[in-house]
Amino acid sequence: MINSRTKVGAASVADHYDELDPIYRALWGEHVHHGLWSNALEGPEQAVEALSDYVVDLLDPAPGSQLVDIGCGYGAAARRIARQRLVEVTGLTLSAAQATHSPPQPGVRLTVGDWLDNGLADQAFDAAYAIESSEHMADKPRFFSEAARVLKPGGRLVVCAWLAETNASPWKVRHLLEPICREGRLPSMGTREDYAGWADEAGLHLLDYKDLSRQVARTWTICLGRLVRALVTDGDIRTRVLSARNRVFAFSLPRLILAYRCGAIRYGVFAWQKA
Repeated sequence: MINSRTKVGAASVADHYDELDPIYRALWGEHVHHGLWSNALEGPEQAVEALSDYVVDLLDPAPGSQLVDIGCGYGAAARRIARQRLVEVTGLTLSAAQATHSPPQPGVRLTVGDWLDNGLADQAFDAAYAIESSEHMADKPRFFSEAARVLKPGGRLVVCAWLAETNASPWKVRHLLEPICREGRLPSMGTREDYAGWADEAGLHLLDYKDLSRQVARTWTICLGRLVRALVTDGDIRTRVLSARNRVFAFSLPRLILAYRCGAIRYGVFAWQKA
């Protein structure tokens, strides 16, 4: 596991997303996660929806099911899943700004809260999913134990995660992985083996794993291009980026592009089931 050199807690993660909220929405939209491309013709908006659809296909919830979205962002995936599958979704985000900009929808309830101290009832949900949120949690074994606690027997958990390359070289750790953790407010970044071990300890049985690194890597090239254009042409975005406390995240965009190209970061999607 790769650890950030600086301490990252829930408050600093919330501050990151609250402060950068206008920038995220302007540059990427309501889905705060990677896109999933199956061909070169798809645009970013189609690609981010494709990732949400990939997740719900793995969950395969029956109509009327209760789902929990762990780290729901603006709730875009929750709203899409609720509409498509006729289910109810409870979402948690650390960011008050994200919750504020989430349009209401029947069957979707978003709250500001910390998954590691969520207060949800035992065995209350038929399925759970986390799209790129586990990385922001300091206690990753507790991330899994809480998921197992709130799931009903037989319930599924799907996790999309940024994963550190197993046995990454010291150069990759020093110049790519640790700075990405620090600049992106990730307390740590686990490997595929770390995630498998934590889930197993929580009593979750692995159903499926896919490495989708090649299909999602275009995300960061597009983001960097949009950021550079905005810095040149949009005075408001330029001012916000240059004055932001969390502006160091901009340095992670080229790092992420290189990390995907050299294999330092993998994009893994897991599906587990509670016994």
